[in-house]
Amino acid sequence: MASAIFLFGLAFGSFLNVCIYRLPRGLSVVAPRSACPKCNQPIAFYDNLPVLSWLILGGRCRHCKEKISPRYWMIELLTGFLFLACYWYFGLTLSTLKYCVFAFLLLGLIFTDAETKLLPDKLTLPGLALGVIFSLLVPVNDLASQFLSGMVSLPFSGDVSLRLLSLLDSLLGMAVGASFIYGAGAIYLRWRGTEGMGFGDVKLMAMVGAFLGIKLTIFTIFTASLAGSIFGLLTVFVVWLKRTHRFMKHLANAAAARRRGWQSAQVVYRHYQMPFGVFLGSMSLVAFFFGNRFLHWYGGLW
Repeated sequence: MASAIFLFGLAFGSFLNVCIYRLPRGLSVVAPRSACPKCNQPIAFYDNLPVLSWLILGGRCRHCKEKISPRYWMIELLTGFLFLACYWYFGLTLSTLKYCVFAFLLLGLIFTDAETKLLPDKLTLPGLALGVIFSLLVPVNDLASQFLSGMVSLPFSGDVSLRLLSLLDSLLGMAVGASFIYGAGAIYLRWRGTEGMGFGDVKLMAMVGAFLGIKLTIFTIFTASLAGSIFGLLTVFVVWLKRTHRFMKHLANAAAARRRGWQSAQVVYRHYQMPFGVFLGSMSLVAFFFGNRFLHWYGGLW
């Protein structure tokens, strides 16, 4: 069963590559069949096997010998391993199906945002709807079991009540995730006079909230903000070092070179469009595997 799920993940990873390439360009993911973007030759079925075809062809098109990005086999393997991890973590249950779907959507959004700075509605909006539907089939088991049951009185009992509370938790997570990102973007726009976050990030966090519930949504926002801040600081530091080294060739004074390098790094960072969806998506993957464990450990410290 584990092998079958892994192969299933590889196949979905291959389809995910099609989505990542075509959706930002407004192309159909169904037709026409896959073709080389360089020579437009259709790719035969035996050249479209996940991972194996890339290795057999040596990472090049069979017809024009154009290089094929290693991103293709990396995404296929990542999807396969994530599907396998969901099966290992949740067993042969509906939870595995739910989080395989969630992982598939997140991987597509992470790599699309990294390449194009776009988060396609054709991934986020269906994902949002699926997250709400899954909350009825697979209880979020977040605030629904801890707080809402004591705060909300429902005319139902047992399993029906739990599922309705799970739905409420999903809707609250969706609202909190979307409103927090929207609010942060609005504050940044007023402060800096330029757009800091697009509506793609808002819809992404609405989807995450629908799948994870309010508690893990807050965890995702916090950890993604931390990861994005660290990445931003490292980017500034690396650019500063490179620019300082470059100015050292023209300026005799090392202090002046460092000062010019710092000014240059600030300008670069000010105009750099960070794909924040990459961090939101990555931390969402961490959240549904390890979020509750981390929060349990953290709560134990108090």
